[in-house]
Amino acid sequence: MVYHSSFIDNIEISKACGCPLLPLKSHIKGPAPVSEQDSTDIVDEAITFFRANVFFRNFDIKSSADKLLIYLTFYINIALKRLEGCRTLAEGTKAIINLGLEKVPVPGELGFPFPGLFSVPQSQQEAELFRNYLKQIREETSGRLLSVAYRSNGTPNKWWLAFAKRKFMNVITQ
Repeated sequence: MVYHSSFIDNIEISKACGCPLLPLKSHIKGPAPVSEQDSTDIVDEAITFFRANVFFRNFDIKSSADKLLIYLTFYINIALKRLEGCRTLAEGTKAIINLGLEKVPVPGELGFPFPGLFSVPQSQQEAELFRNYLKQIREETSGRLLSVAYRSNGTPNKWWLAFAKRKFMNVITQ
């Protein structure tokens, strides 16, 4: 059974490309609303559910937040592949920063991993809003992922990096 997001569709939450712009516990600037530090956000859910959800080839979408959970699970998979060869936290941080500097494609552009999951942006403003949101959420996920992928002494956590070999929903990553 796939783990779904606890965030349900809420008309008060703005959307871009059919994706809710959910609040984040983040210090990174971006379009995401700020969440309370003691609450769970979508990044916490994605990291918590990653090791179970990565085994599934099909993902039944129950809310629009599940689409974001799918995207983040895929992104975590990519990030773990980049961390796979890094033997220290410093090397891992460098690899993650380089991943964060890459261009973030939006639906309808070449390189977007799940065509059809999100709707194509209706305007250039919506595309830029969604791109900035994805960039912000990717940076936040990367920072939190480093804290679980590496132990406090800076060595890799093999119980996390072993999942770099998995293909999520049979999508081949770079």
